[in-house]
Amino acid sequence: MSALRDVDIRHLAALAAVVDEGSFAKAAAALGFTQSAVSQQIAALEKAAGLPVLDRPRGPKAAELTPAGELLLEYAREVLARVEEMDDELDRLRRGITGRLVIGTFQSVSGKLLPTIIGRMRAEVPDVDIRLFETDDQTALLRGVLDDELDLAFTVDPEGAGTESRFLGFDPFVVIAAAGELPGPTASHADLNGHPMIGQPADNVCQRLIDRRLDQAGVVPDYVFRSADNGAVQGMVRSGMGRSVAPYLAVDPDDPGIDVLELDPPVTPRSIHLTRRAGRTLPPAADTFADISAEIGADVLQPDNTLVD
Repeated sequence: MSALRDVDIRHLAALAAVVDEGSFAKAAAALGFTQSAVSQQIAALEKAAGLPVLDRPRGPKAAELTPAGELLLEYAREVLARVEEMDDELDRLRRGITGRLVIGTFQSVSGKLLPTIIGRMRAEVPDVDIRLFETDDQTALLRGVLDDELDLAFTVDPEGAGTESRFLGFDPFVVIAAAGELPGPTASHADLNGHPMIGQPADNVCQRLIDRRLDQAGVVPDYVFRSADNGAVQGMVRSGMGRSVAPYLAVDPDDPGIDVLELDPPVTPRSIHLTRRAGRTLPPAADTFADISAEIGADVLQPDNTLVD
């Protein structure tokens, strides 16, 4: 094994400083060492190289590089520059202004929360590389977190070992109906029972929550159309094909073709969380993302679950 493997950054910095400053004494002052310490570092470098790196003339004349010293200095400057670059990158990573994040998300969060969150991230930490993966399959999101394919994932009422979650807020369930179909501003359970309904696929995590809550309320929905696309669900409601129970985040309340009504009596809203693998160290930028998500969640979602099944 080459003896140069025993060389450390201080030895290379000492060589560069002696050349740049012109003497051992000035190099010592620049580095914050004693002159004897700089001499020892040069001696250690020469021992590792097996050749002298500096000629040390007597008197005031500056030390001169030997051929071996010239070779080593060329590499030393490259190494020192890379170390400085590495230190700068680590500092940026430490301060949360760089790094890469892969975020798992689902349709309604992508439409209502993420644009504002990403906009804030772009404004505050523009050098953070953010990648998004969207699926309405929460099992896939949790698996991605546990397999370290996703750093963070937005989840609904998350369960499962090996993860930890930050609560962002509650998202209430509302009824959407074609404009003017119901008097409003509320819809009763009787307005849903036996009436044609539009929903998400039966295996969708949010649809399972809805069906469980409707079942507890004694509502037997008659689904005449299902779609994984929130826009398609709302479009079919707009057409008059049926009514729908949906989380508020999944609804475009500005659509003039529909009415958004509160369910009376209400059902328990779903909770939105930001989930990560327990015990995994993430880039500090992940904390910035989580803090911004919590702020946006506080503005858009309900802070308290005051409803009952």
